[in-house]
Amino acid sequence: MAVTLAWLLALAGTSVAQSGNDLPSAPSAVIQQKNSPPPPAPAPQTKPADPANPETHNPAAKADVPPLTDEKASVSPDAPDKSEGSNGGAPTITKQVNEVNVVFTVTDRHNKYVKDLTKGDFKVIDDEKPIEKMNSFRREADLPLQVGLLIDASGSIRERFKFEQESAIEFLNETLRPHFDKAFVLGFDSSLEMTQDFTDSTESLSKGIRSLRPGNATRLYDAVYYACREKLLQSAQSDSVRRAIILVSDGDDNASHVTREEAIEMALRADVIIYTISTNYAGMGDTDKNDKILERISDATGGRTFRPFQPQDVANAFAQIQDDLRSQYALSYHPADFMHDGRYRTIEIMADHKGLKVRSRHGYYAPAQ
Repeated sequence: MAVTLAWLLALAGTSVAQSGNDLPSAPSAVIQQKNSPPPPAPAPQTKPADPANPETHNPAAKADVPPLTDEKASVSPDAPDKSEGSNGGAPTITKQVNEVNVVFTVTDRHNKYVKDLTKGDFKVIDDEKPIEKMNSFRREADLPLQVGLLIDASGSIRERFKFEQESAIEFLNETLRPHFDKAFVLGFDSSLEMTQDFTDSTESLSKGIRSLRPGNATRLYDAVYYACREKLLQSAQSDSVRRAIILVSDGDDNASHVTREEAIEMALRADVIIYTISTNYAGMGDTDKNDKILERISDATGGRTFRPFQPQDVANAFAQIQDDLRSQYALSYHPADFMHDGRYRTIEIMADHKGLKVRSRHGYYAPAQ
């Protein structure tokens, strides 16, 4: 059964409702059930609005989110082939090709970026089979960025909250280029709050960050899932744009309706790289366990995990992320024995030179028939 996503429009931003039904099914579940008959429409909401309960407050602002289709995946379609102009009203015919696009970074033994390699320096294994050839290979130092800044506003990170806000603002001021890059701000605790939608205005983004206030429980996985599915996956699809999430959190999720792996799956489908910045202090409670959760999320999507030892190090983490985003390679290829079966396929990129480390996403989901 498709599960719907609900959100509320408020003056300061958009809050996503908290019920167990406010997030859609995982993509794999959608694939399995897409041939099932549609469920009956839900009965209209009749109980009065309760400002203390987001499920009943301003019900007129709610809207159902359509089920995820498998047309948008990590395998790129051709540009639409239109028989008439864009205003001619003619139907659009889209031809899908089996081309995979991968963005990655390379570092040496000293963790310094290596930016002068050529396609002959790499081998690509797709689903355990070497690719026949690369369709394209290029160095990408100035890709347009679409960045989601996800900030944990739960009570568990209260001590570092102010410093994290200021570090995030500094990062955006130094990274975003007007009319070229865009970002949005999503805070999360027991609810999800979009305090600033996509914009290239660092002033608006700064206001969105400063408007966040520490709250209660933590819906980390829901925040990642929502940001990938409703923002980055729905943005203009182009292999010339770098989509990234910067997740500032302690890694302790205690209120999400989707799992960690479902959140990662959605990030892979949206071709999003996730960088995580831990807010944990050494020796605090479940620090190691929660940091490993953050590491799993970033590693699976080709990102990096940063563990600042003191609040001042948070700014350094943001600076390294900026460097990473400007030190990337991009390649594309046609995988062997490709099938439109919705299956997860692995990717491994290897550098021929010893001592070099390649960081990329580990795989992608093929479109389903």
